[in-house]
Amino acid sequence: MSTAPNGPLSSGALVMVDIPGPTLDDDTTAYLRRHGVGSVCLFRKNVESETQLSGLCADLRAVMGEHALIALDHEGGAILRPLFWPFAPGAMSLGAAGDEALTADVNAALARQLRRVGINWNFAPVLDVNVNPANPVIGERAFGAEVELVTRMGRAALAGHDQARVAACVKHFPGHGDTSLDSHLALPRVDKPREDLEAGEFAPFRDLLPVTPAVMTAHIIYPALDPARPATLSRAVLTGLLREEWAYDGVIVTDSMGMKAIDDHYGRGEAGVMALQAGADLVMALGRREAQEATLDAIQAALDRGALDAAQMRASVHRLEILAARYPAQADDTLDPQADAALLESAWARGLSAYRQPVAPAPGSRVLLVAQAKVPRENVSEASVDARTLADDLRGVYDVHLHAFEDPAHLDWNALRAHGLPVILATTSRHRHAALRGVRPDLHLALYNPYAALDVDAPALVTYGFQPEARRAALRWLSGDLSATGTLPFPA
Repeated sequence: MSTAPNGPLSSGALVMVDIPGPTLDDDTTAYLRRHGVGSVCLFRKNVESETQLSGLCADLRAVMGEHALIALDHEGGAILRPLFWPFAPGAMSLGAAGDEALTADVNAALARQLRRVGINWNFAPVLDVNVNPANPVIGERAFGAEVELVTRMGRAALAGHDQARVAACVKHFPGHGDTSLDSHLALPRVDKPREDLEAGEFAPFRDLLPVTPAVMTAHIIYPALDPARPATLSRAVLTGLLREEWAYDGVIVTDSMGMKAIDDHYGRGEAGVMALQAGADLVMALGRREAQEATLDAIQAALDRGALDAAQMRASVHRLEILAARYPAQADDTLDPQADAALLESAWARGLSAYRQPVAPAPGSRVLLVAQAKVPRENVSEASVDARTLADDLRGVYDVHLHAFEDPAHLDWNALRAHGLPVILATTSRHRHAALRGVRPDLHLALYNPYAALDVDAPALVTYGFQPEARRAALRWLSGDLSATGTLPFPA
């Protein structure tokens, strides 16, 4: 929603919201217009089919205008909302493959999926350097644990998005890779001296700023920069470091202000104003309508009383309009996401990695598969594969006896061994389970969190994800038709 150069500023021009469902109802339309909202983030609740999603984006653009920004978390791996397109591998799978051209091609394919329906902003790639194997929220969403690898793959991911004409957004600035808390649930701290941050967390963001259309902030306190406020609310971080020291003039968007790192400590309205004062251009006010309106009302009140610098806010609106003009929210129905299916299938296979020289049981043999019965959706990720589906997959190679568990702490490994069959353990959840540390199956299929391979005392095949393409790559390896040529992009 454009704001006239010298006209009144609208809080909706500085706020991104989400909407309730898969269609734009009259009440939501009136709400967006009343506040002059120009940016919307879509989630799984907003996605049913390609046709429906195209219609929703067209309706949003008609309401929000030519400078509409319609965003989605479409990283690849487990962070994908539409379930009707071929699945792209996540960042760490691409890091394991180590091929910049492949990373660029996969990210262009992700962007083409979005542009097909009129989404013009992807909250990807992740530039966090995941040096903490216990990180509860980043993990395989990062390209790896090395600054050079993350920077190289991040550059390729940004190029792929730009080639396909969808705005990328690097995250989570200035770095979420060395945290042991999830900012969805708590307020993390990274207690490192400035020189360590410069050499580690900061490096990919700083080095890629010239090719970065937008930056998403992290709800994390970095005492070396600001001992009191998380980066999202810190003028020292967003203005002092990013704008002034590094001379960045692209868009700065906050992560969701509904995450407990912010909501539990500052409150929505106050935090929204603080983020804009710190230097953010766009506040992501997601969640209940009353929480969104608290943010919109607080920002409007701050604008009206002069608590927000008018020139700074107009500069923010201008940046957002430049982003939307460069990457317009116009659907291109000449694009066919199915045309990228072979590319994405091959990309998953390229990332497949071996740990401790795994050997597959002979095809046709009887095996015992141990897998979690059902894995629920966890925060930002979609639901993982269930044990029965996985057993059906493996029956293409083996005579499978399935042992589905609810809680790995209740597994009796002596009893499982007593079957006298080769034991294949599949780990399929985002979080590592302490109960699996040191257990000794014959083969471990690490089908989600790759760091689970470090827990289980067995050779492992690491897929970096559970999507059908990842499982087909694993089946090809089990059948002897595919070698695991990826390299674990973290210390083993």
